[in-house]
Amino acid sequence: MNLIQAILMGIVQGLSEFLPISSSAHLVFTSNFYKVFKGIEIVQHSNEEVFFDIMLHFGTLIAVLIFFRKDIMAILKALWNGIKTKDFSDREAKLGLYIIIGTIITIILALPMQGFAEKLVFSPEIVGILLVITGILLFCAEHFSKHHQKNNEMTLKNSILIGLAQGLAVLPGFSRSGWTIATGLFSGLDRVTAARYSFLLSIPIILGASMLYPVIKIDLHEALTYNWIAILWGTIASGLVGYLCIKYFMKFLAKFSLAIFGYYCVIAGLLTAVFFYLN
Repeated sequence: MNLIQAILMGIVQGLSEFLPISSSAHLVFTSNFYKVFKGIEIVQHSNEEVFFDIMLHFGTLIAVLIFFRKDIMAILKALWNGIKTKDFSDREAKLGLYIIIGTIITIILALPMQGFAEKLVFSPEIVGILLVITGILLFCAEHFSKHHQKNNEMTLKNSILIGLAQGLAVLPGFSRSGWTIATGLFSGLDRVTAARYSFLLSIPIILGASMLYPVIKIDLHEALTYNWIAILWGTIASGLVGYLCIKYFMKFLAKFSLAIFGYYCVIAGLLTAVFFYLN
């Protein structure tokens, strides 16, 4: 991995983590396109690449924490007050509980699929097909939302359904933001409320993966051989682009539908599936 490749992947991660186009799919595509053009076998996937992928997600986590810092502080304060008074009727306290519930549901569903999801990294043509499915889901969610009443109030049912969607999105090609926002629309939420909850729900999962994976998987002696300059700049690029992406995506959702991302997912998924199938 070189510096230019790392920065490019950081930009890709920053854009695709929050847009409903599957960051994992785009990282798979970018990495494997690079390997195809360099004549490297796709089955080669080093521990450094896996760690770098985790660091790119850590960069976008920092972006979420900065952008939603006021929301996060309000939720934590409300949760703490709820614990002290044993009263969680406050809207932000309930939202905090829903995030915890959604995270637990995600873990229960995602963990058994983790091994299969990691193997899909070596099958970019299948990831392309999963991206097409994401695009179709976005179309269906928008169509459903247009013909049903929308609200901005999270419920226990919403949190469970969106947690399940986030669990399924462990599969590369199933966009985490796409599946969670679409599920929010199917459950009656408006786009902005669904997106806000989706981004907040990503925090515990990304934080857990960023802290747990290096402890369990990384060998210290091997880590000393990593290109840390490239990893650092890729992470910075991911965070900066991710922050800007959240800022303008939230404004976009207030006015426009997800259909354009549905078209993108279908077209990009089909093209990459064909490309990697032929190569």
